Amino acid sequence: MAVLTNGVVYQFYSDIDQPNKMDAAPFFTFSMDLIRKTDIRILEQFTKTGFDIEKIVQEAGNLKLESLIRVELEKEFAAPSDEFVRMIASRIHTGRLTQTVKDNFNRLVANSIASIIRNSVNDRITSALAASTLPEPEEVTDQQATDDGIITTQEEISGFHIVQAIASRLVDPKRVVIRDAKSYCAILLDDNNRRTLARMHFNGVTSKHFGTFAGKEETKHPISDLTQIYQHSAAIEARIKELDSGIADN
Repeated sequence: MAVLTNGVVYQFYSDIDQPNKMDAAPFFTFSMDLIRKTDIRILEQFTKTGFDIEKIVQEAGNLKLESLIRVELEKEFAAPSDEFVRMIASRIHTGRLTQTVKDNFNRLVANSIASIIRNSVNDRITSALAASTLPEPEEVTDQQATDDGIITTQEEISGFHIVQAIASRLVDPKRVVIRDAKSYCAILLDDNNRRTLARMHFNGVTSKHFGTFAGKEETKHPISDLTQIYQHSAAIEARIKELDSGIADN
């Protein structure tokens, strides 16, 4: 198992094709610029607590096959082959498949695929916009900042969205909200200050900390980069289960 990276994109390699020889293509690619929920599930297998070499090798094989299948599907979506068009047409066309009919189906299949993808993307965008509970940030003047002493920074907003993405595996992301204070920025479940998921202590000049909770106890973890919040996914998910079970009363 090997990992190549430029600090942003991480490529995971194995020896699936030939034992003891690194494959020419990675079985998994992870980018800091585009983090998907499925990436988190895969990355958890490489943590100390979740590491299982046999399971990783099996997953690597499946991921490589999925990648090859995706390439073939993308080819079909971009320019449906005669075999694919013939298969679809045979399921819905009862007459003879003449060249004219086949050409018509070729166009219709391509249009239908484009429509499915377009609608899927639009649905995802609509869901993402509906899930956002954070209002548009208002312009903060110097006088406003002096009056209340609280300014929610872009860094805190980005950290909140990371926690919201992690939490969305278990709960509706609309239940996860941000509430800023002078000494820390809280992330709450159900907008209830007795149901704290995490805290961001980002106001320090020289250091920043991300706080996770178990019961009423907060553990502060030093972080130098927002992506390190993903390292605490297990603690965040455990906290959600704790709060929803009614055990915690923070």
